Amino acid sequence: MFPLTVENKHVAQLLLSTGTCPRCIFRFCGVDFHAPYKLPYKELLRELQKFLEAEEDESVSEVPNPPPKRIRLQEPEDQIDGMDSLSQNGEGKLSVTEDGSSSSKNSNLNVCNVCLGILQDFCEKEFIKKVCQKVEASGFEFTNLVLSVSFPPQLSVREHAAWLLVKQEMGKQSLSLGRNDIVQLKEAYKWITHPLFSEELGVPIDGKSLFEVSVVFAHPETVEDCHFLRAICPDCFKPAKNKQSVFTRMAVMKALNKIKEEDFCKQFPCPPNSPKAVCTVLEIECAHGAVFVAGRYNKYSRNLPQTPWIIDGERKLESSVEELISDHLLKVFKAESFNFSSSGREDVDVRTLGNGRPFAIELVNPHRVHFTSQEIKELQQKINNSSNKIQVRDLQLVTREAIGHMKEGEEEKTKTYSALIWTNKAIQRKDIEFLDDIKDLNIDQKTPLRVLHRRPLAVRTRIIHSMETRYVDEHHFRLYLKTQAGTYIKEFVHGDFGRTKPNIGSLMDVTADILELDVEVNHLIVEMPVYTLNSANIMLLQH
Repeated sequence: MFPLTVENKHVAQLLLSTGTCPRCIFRFCGVDFHAPYKLPYKELLRELQKFLEAEEDESVSEVPNPPPKRIRLQEPEDQIDGMDSLSQNGEGKLSVTEDGSSSSKNSNLNVCNVCLGILQDFCEKEFIKKVCQKVEASGFEFTNLVLSVSFPPQLSVREHAAWLLVKQEMGKQSLSLGRNDIVQLKEAYKWITHPLFSEELGVPIDGKSLFEVSVVFAHPETVEDCHFLRAICPDCFKPAKNKQSVFTRMAVMKALNKIKEEDFCKQFPCPPNSPKAVCTVLEIECAHGAVFVAGRYNKYSRNLPQTPWIIDGERKLESSVEELISDHLLKVFKAESFNFSSSGREDVDVRTLGNGRPFAIELVNPHRVHFTSQEIKELQQKINNSSNKIQVRDLQLVTREAIGHMKEGEEEKTKTYSALIWTNKAIQRKDIEFLDDIKDLNIDQKTPLRVLHRRPLAVRTRIIHSMETRYVDEHHFRLYLKTQAGTYIKEFVHGDFGRTKPNIGSLMDVTADILELDVEVNHLIVEMPVYTLNSANIMLLQH
């Protein structure tokens, strides 16, 4: 069933005569159901012409003495006030009858003066197939997709001009047409193309999909359509660092909402002129949203930094925990890059033992994203076999939200350490036993000198929850500590020239230093929602 009614006749005639395509006519007539838009373009044009001719024939039959002649106008400048019911095709030929009805010649060859061909050439199966060929050749793994289209900003200007034209025509019939009554171009485009893309690629279109196919259109011929707006509304067009042009869609829409209708009509033709060519496709790009891999790592080397150690452009050590894990993930996921994060960090000479330190890696634009649990286990084993400096456990795909949980409340977590202490004075077993009785000791730590170059100067209060000692010899003892996360253990031992108070040296009235430090237990259980599509399990990175 054809979607237009008698009430739409004058608007449809006017728009078709001025060079507007059938689908844009539907948009301006408020047709908000999908089926009519999906018909092939030539069929749509044929049905629209039949509709108008039928209405015209009915109108003529009701007139006792039909007009004896038709006036044929050859040039577009012969328009009557530019707003009356005219028919103009792309070649400047007009046909107007004295009763105001019109017909369009060779309309199927015209480029739409509103959508610039978006709802003509770029909705057909031939174009959809070309895009899908690019998608399939991209090498991405996906089970659904989201389609993103970017239209030239001048389309908004042309739509505004057509709206003012239709608004005036409807006003003659005591009708009104608001901007929001027009079906948005992007909506109509998606109604038509989504089923075609889904059919061609064999996957559903899903607005929440992490896989995005982006199509960017341009129309160089009409690029200056927006320029007059800048002279009238300069405040709307401010340069932005990340934008190549000030004429963004948002800026243009802001100006159109601000400009007076009479000022617009003086600067821009209503209806807009018919272009010679359709839009061009600037780019077709595929991208996959980041995926996240999390787990825990143990570090067994006292000569391995957590992240690459580079000072003044010079690398100090050949590898890092980050690289030993991420290099494998990059290859397997076929990702472009990664971002490493962890719950705290250890110094280069500190081992991380016990249940390990929670970490997460964001893999940017991965081409492969689907893995079985067995494949993840094999990947973990491959990492562990590649080096004796680290070991990984509980490796799994997780959601972005899980990474936030890992970082939440770090100050409230507790950690257990083992430290080998040296003292300048000879000590007996009885000299260290009193440390075992100290509970929840508050200490004040001014930012250590060794990290002052990268941390702001501040005094932080931390808690030493408990200590346990084991005598080694007259200058050495082992100290086991359970502390608040964020405590600088080395400074708590030697005092950092009085910047940490109290400290082991001041408590024992000796000069103390730390020879070895190990992180024994990280008292943190991170709930990591599994990312895999076929599993609703929740795995725990637990000790």
